[in-house]
Amino acid sequence: LTDAEFVIMRMHVVDGADEVKVRLSDRREFVAKVVGTDKRTDVALLRIEAKDLPKVTVGDPDKLKVGEWVVAIGKPFGLENTMTAGIVSAKGRDLPQENLVPYIQTDAAVNPGNSGGPLFNLRGEVVGINSMIFSRTGGYMGLSFAIPIDIAMSTVAQLKEKGKVTRGR
Repeated sequence: LTDAEFVIMRMHVVDGADEVKVRLSDRREFVAKVVGTDKRTDVALLRIEAKDLPKVTVGDPDKLKVGEWVVAIGKPFGLENTMTAGIVSAKGRDLPQENLVPYIQTDAAVNPGNSGGPLFNLRGEVVGINSMIFSRTGGYMGLSFAIPIDIAMSTVAQLKEKGKVTRGR
C-alpha cells in the first residue's frame, strides 16, 4: 500500500534491519527510512524518496460480508505477484494471545512471503493486510487472517503524526 512517499509494511519484516529496501512490481527499488512501527498490529510505516508511486483504493472492512470473495496478493516462497482467491470465513476473529486486532478470517491461500500483501474485495478495494495463518506444517492449511485495513490505517496515522502508537486501557 502506498500513500505519497509512504509505504505500509509488516513490522516483523523490518524489525532489527540495518537497511530496508522497497522493491516495486515495476522493478524500481528504493532505500526506505522506518518512520515508526507498532508491535501490537505488526504494522510498520516506511518513507521512500519516489514519485509516481502506484496507489490503491482503501475499502471499508465493516461492509465486508462473510461469504464474500476476496483476493490475497503477495510473494509466497519468493514467487512475485501471486494472487489467490477465497471467501471471508469470519470477521472480528480473536486469536489466542491476541486481543487487539479483530482479524478477517479467509480461506484464501496465504503462505510464507504473502505476509504484508493486500487483501482485496472484488471491487478492487484493499480491505485488509494479509497477516498470518494457522498451520501445523508451516504451510497453508485453509485458514488465513488479515488485519482490517481501517485498523492498519489508524495505526499509520499515529505513526505519521507521532512516530508511535498510543492506546487507552
